[in-house]
Amino acid sequence: MSESEQYELYHYSPSIAAAAVAVVVFTILTAAHTYRMFRTTLWFCVPFTLGGSIFILVAPALFAASIYMTLGRIIRATHAQSYSVVRVTWLTKIFVCGDVFTFFIQGGGGGIMASHDPDKVKLGQNIILGGLFLQIIIFGLFVLVSIIFHIRLRKQPTQASYAGNVKWQKMLWVLYAVSAIIMVRNIFRVVEYIGGHNGPLLKVEWPIYVFDALLMAATMAVWFAGYPTLIRPGKTLVSDTEVGMHLSETQKN
Repeated sequence: MSESEQYELYHYSPSIAAAAVAVVVFTILTAAHTYRMFRTTLWFCVPFTLGGSIFILVAPALFAASIYMTLGRIIRATHAQSYSVVRVTWLTKIFVCGDVFTFFIQGGGGGIMASHDPDKVKLGQNIILGGLFLQIIIFGLFVLVSIIFHIRLRKQPTQASYAGNVKWQKMLWVLYAVSAIIMVRNIFRVVEYIGGHNGPLLKVEWPIYVFDALLMAATMAVWFAGYPTLIRPGKTLVSDTEVGMHLSETQKN
């Protein structure tokens, strides 16, 4: 390959200052999540915590694993398994397995892109693009399953859903929020890779910080604010008096 045909990793000079700020932000967020995870012993949040400490390319896949597991815990905590369109015993397995698959697809594509061979870079981009499309489809199905469950439980609340220590609606809105943020990020990545290495989004540096790093930081911040500390299956207790009070309030409204 001649000197004029050599592959350029970047079309711009990366900003050391921007990279340093990103490292500091994600270090702080990861430390905060690690502390909270150990304090609450919610080990299903391990993938989410790890997502903040690795490259942003595959971080959403790790975030999604904890998000998927949280829905299963919400369903069990409210004793509303019959309202889920997917059997709860399979729900987490299906979505997490799909998530792991997209994780390896994107990770493999990223590894191929590390080559300086333009043909391999193009191949890597196509592989990552396929992983992103699959991730968007899986995320879309997950949100649909969540919304159907949400509507059904609101129409016919279970006794366990009245428990004051189970903030299931708040947690569902947190799931919607982080899912929407990750979806926007994935759509950006799809547009970016469709444009190719010489596309407009890869010729400048700011889009990756605004539509990727910033959105991933926002995902971590929202998740930390709405941490699923009150979703603990098998520990839901609600008295008949509390149920009666909630039913009376519902009838009045």
